[in-house]
Amino acid sequence: MFRILVASFVLLSAPAFAQQSAPEIPYDSVPDALKLPPNLYMGEAAGVAVNSKGHIFVFHRGGSSHGPAFANTAAQLWEFDTDGKYVREIGKNLYAWSFAHAVRVDKNDNIWAIDKGSDMIIKFNPQGRVTMVIGRKQEASDAGTKPWTHVKPPLSPEPGRFRQPTDVTWDPAGDIFISDGYINSRVAKLNKDGDWLKSWGDPGNGEGQFSTPHNIVADSSGAIYVADRNNRRIQVFDSDGKYLHTIRIDIPPPADAQPAIGNKPDLTNYLQTGGTMTPGAPWALCITPPPHQVLYVSDAFPGRIYKLTLDGKVLGMFGRSGKQLKEFGWVHAIACPNEDTLYVAEILNWRVQKLILHPNGTHAAN
Repeated sequence: MFRILVASFVLLSAPAFAQQSAPEIPYDSVPDALKLPPNLYMGEAAGVAVNSKGHIFVFHRGGSSHGPAFANTAAQLWEFDTDGKYVREIGKNLYAWSFAHAVRVDKNDNIWAIDKGSDMIIKFNPQGRVTMVIGRKQEASDAGTKPWTHVKPPLSPEPGRFRQPTDVTWDPAGDIFISDGYINSRVAKLNKDGDWLKSWGDPGNGEGQFSTPHNIVADSSGAIYVADRNNRRIQVFDSDGKYLHTIRIDIPPPADAQPAIGNKPDLTNYLQTGGTMTPGAPWALCITPPPHQVLYVSDAFPGRIYKLTLDGKVLGMFGRSGKQLKEFGWVHAIACPNEDTLYVAEILNWRVQKLILHPNGTHAAN
């Protein structure tokens, strides 16, 4: 009887760290998907989004850069049409521009830019005019103005202010959810008018705690998915911040996997300890439009993109670290206008790739 009880306990406990497997999804990368005019160059592509008309928005770190080597301005927001032709720059020389992190487009085609360096989230209407400002930049005139640092005990968060925010999403009611981010380790909730409602989360690895909440998305039911990157998990909450469940991607890397840059991470106990550069640590999230929604997730090592059901089953995966087409250098953002078309923004390769997936097994071109 004792052996039966022990065996039952092991079986019930195993899924928390069970090794998963998933089929490889064939895919193509469209060459020269975004077409830039002469003398215009993309820097680190931090964010990508697509509106209802199929226009592509890229928030990147380059072009407008000026100032010293440290703390210089690195943020530009570009728009491309459905054919990838450059349309315009939005918000040129905007006061909020400091260090680009993410861009999202809401159901009404408003464009939202999240700037990690200025601690601000800016809403533009489809015409490109600023219609809402969330957060506030540190004052350049203050003697103590400097980059945020991690201190112990952690700084107490403040309503309406952010410290290196990372992303934004909305529930069906239009409420606004902001992942905040590198310093505060929380999720903020505001109503559709921008009024502060609440926040939840603090530093840690327990339920409802975060270690670099790096991306945030919502499904059609209003569930909120948070890429808890350094904890190597995705936490799911209801729209009031109630913890629902955790999604983990526990697929070992190939034996010959190499990082896109730097040393190979120590994977001795990564299933238990996590880490930003470990397999399955979520850097970017995207949920496809309804009615049939799936979740796409990227990691930095071994540089894969995973396709999941909303309850966390891994349906497939593809990709590896590298510099060529169909390879990835730190996928920092994913836009998924449909289940088989993805736009991925890469930090290290200074580009956005348009990917066409062939989930039915059609062989992709080399």
